[in-house]
Amino acid sequence: MTTHSADTKERIVIPVSGMTCAACQGRVQRTLSKTPGVMDASVNLMMGNATVAYDPSTVDPAALVETIRSTGYGAELPVAERTAFEEQAARDEATAAEFAELRRKAIASGVAGAFAMLLSMTLMNAATNWLLLVLTLGVMAWAGRHFYTRAWAAFRHHSASMDTLVAVGTGAAFLYSVIATVAPGFFLAHGVAPDVYYEAVVIIIALILTGNAFEARAKRQTSAALRALAQLQPKTARVVRGRDELDVPISQVSGGDVVVVRPGERVPVDGEVVAGSSAVDESMLTGESIPVMKTMGDRVIGGTINATGAFRYRATTLGSDSVLAHIVKLMRDAQGSRAPIQALADKVSAVFVPVVITLSIATFVVWFVGAHVGGSLAGAAVVRAFAASVAVLIIACPCAMGLAVPTAVMVATGKGAELGVLIKGGEALQRAGDLTTVVLDKTGTVTEGKPTVTDLLAAPGSSMSSAEVLGLVASMESSSEHPLADAIVRRAKEQGLSVRETTDFQSVTGRGARGVVDGRAVMAGNEMLMREHGIDITPMRSDAERLAADAKSTVYVAVDGKLAGVLAVADPIRATSREAIARLHAMRLQVVMLTGDNQRTADAIARAAGVDRVVAGVLPEGKVAEIKRLQEEGGVVAMVGDGINDGPALVQADIGIAIGTGTDVAVEAADIALMRGDLRGVAQAIELSRRTMRTMKQNLFWAFIYNVIGIPVAAGALYPAFGLLLSPVLASAAMAFSSVSVVSNSLRLRRARFT
Repeated sequence: MTTHSADTKERIVIPVSGMTCAACQGRVQRTLSKTPGVMDASVNLMMGNATVAYDPSTVDPAALVETIRSTGYGAELPVAERTAFEEQAARDEATAAEFAELRRKAIASGVAGAFAMLLSMTLMNAATNWLLLVLTLGVMAWAGRHFYTRAWAAFRHHSASMDTLVAVGTGAAFLYSVIATVAPGFFLAHGVAPDVYYEAVVIIIALILTGNAFEARAKRQTSAALRALAQLQPKTARVVRGRDELDVPISQVSGGDVVVVRPGERVPVDGEVVAGSSAVDESMLTGESIPVMKTMGDRVIGGTINATGAFRYRATTLGSDSVLAHIVKLMRDAQGSRAPIQALADKVSAVFVPVVITLSIATFVVWFVGAHVGGSLAGAAVVRAFAASVAVLIIACPCAMGLAVPTAVMVATGKGAELGVLIKGGEALQRAGDLTTVVLDKTGTVTEGKPTVTDLLAAPGSSMSSAEVLGLVASMESSSEHPLADAIVRRAKEQGLSVRETTDFQSVTGRGARGVVDGRAVMAGNEMLMREHGIDITPMRSDAERLAADAKSTVYVAVDGKLAGVLAVADPIRATSREAIARLHAMRLQVVMLTGDNQRTADAIARAAGVDRVVAGVLPEGKVAEIKRLQEEGGVVAMVGDGINDGPALVQADIGIAIGTGTDVAVEAADIALMRGDLRGVAQAIELSRRTMRTMKQNLFWAFIYNVIGIPVAAGALYPAFGLLLSPVLASAAMAFSSVSVVSNSLRLRRARFT
């Protein structure tokens, strides 16, 4: 999957195999980042891929694949022309196969371990040792083979990983046992009992595989939301061909085809309703639980569910251009991205394995020398020193550190999608939690973005009714493209008034418009327009001022040179805006509203919505300047807008949030896209970020503290005071538990409630 931009930068996502821990991930990333022509590289352990931004004039994808392979891990060029749905299906199949294989090997090696332990406890003789040798060798060669092959590959490439620790620990125990089996006399001659550790080797492999299996299962659960989205698209569509309705594969639907949807069916592709009406459940995409009524001309989104009626619609965007495909791709990209906090784990993992091996050697030396100084027998000294050094190798697993951040990112982005909040990466997810100020565009964000006629008053003493005034002004305004004109024409049609032809139409910039309807001169506009034509507005000035105080735009209407009435047009505040702004305040965030409207209208809307501060009369460049000023004051600023007119401001802000209705999710300027026109999604996104950051920090804390406590205990720190020495078997169980606990902690985000 390669994407192109206007400059020389291209981007590719390369599948990487063989990575098992943070050390693996860090090595691949460091190598890619140092490659000439690579502008940015992000390697994700959970997703098993590397996302690389590169200069195609300097390096090509094939060279990037070879660079990854040079680190000792597998890499292949991505499959060309594969849709987001196909990519997700392939990943699901791969993770399911991985879990099945790990489970099979864990069960088999567990049974072998139990048998080996039983033999060791009941029949300790030379024949038993030879039988255990064969059994252990079989388990190592089949169930644990990948530990040793990956460790060897890492060694050949001058690196080390979790596999290195497992391979060295179990390998040392196995070789020690083989020598004790083959040459027991050598041990006896030096006063050392020829004990074997075959059952420990098998059980350690079984426990690590069991932990890996649980980890694989948990990792698969982290992408449940993404998998559910990918499965929303139906396999077939009922298409009108001639006079027939035919069920055809979704791939055979073409733009312009008329698609039939019956009650209870899922909408196959995006399109526009041409006949019929129905309520459509869009909750799986927007998070909105109430079905949305669809009639002729309305857009429908592929993957949503038709609730009651039947309708026909014309297919528009298909395949990778569809809303659902874009969301799936957006989520995959987000889940493959890195949060800045991951850098901490990367720094530790870069030196972790060599340090652990050094500590293991030091543990052996200290135990061996200490036992001799204390007068212990040589045999006891060797056994204890060997057991402690192997326990240090086994317990110190860097898997938990590698999983701490990406598991949280995957679960959080999936949870966001369930809420209708699309977060475009780990960096945006982390930054959203640091916000101090939220800047809201007024039109289409705080308000509905659709002006509506709210009041119509006839002038005192006028012979015309309010309906007659509306009919004349709507006829004249039908020639205008102004948003207020559209509201007036729409109101006239709603009341069943006819819209007649207008002649001599003229738009007066900044003032209004005039024209002739049925031989009558009609004029509509502000006070300045009326004054220029000598029309006295005094009889209705107080009415106009009262309406303006309620955040309504007033339009004076004159017919044949006399004042005929006044119209009030308002962009109503969204029903949920006040609640959403109250939630932002409860989160200790400052809320600022920016608008190009006049100060009086802006103040009235701000009072109604509960906004802290208003900046009125600003153009797009003025919005950018205001955000810069807030940032210079030390604020971390989010800009919330429609993603089109507010593009520059969205880019300037620390976090850009595009608010829409599901069709504008492709806004590139935004870091977060809301699938529904509801400001509550802003509060949900910030709350999700804060909870995710807490989860990441918890994961990193426990991953680090586990090793800080576990390694000294394995080395024997408790032995002098309490006589406790951790066996390699218990160390392997603790290691397996650490990784599973980190993934399980991240999965708690799936069950979190966001009001």
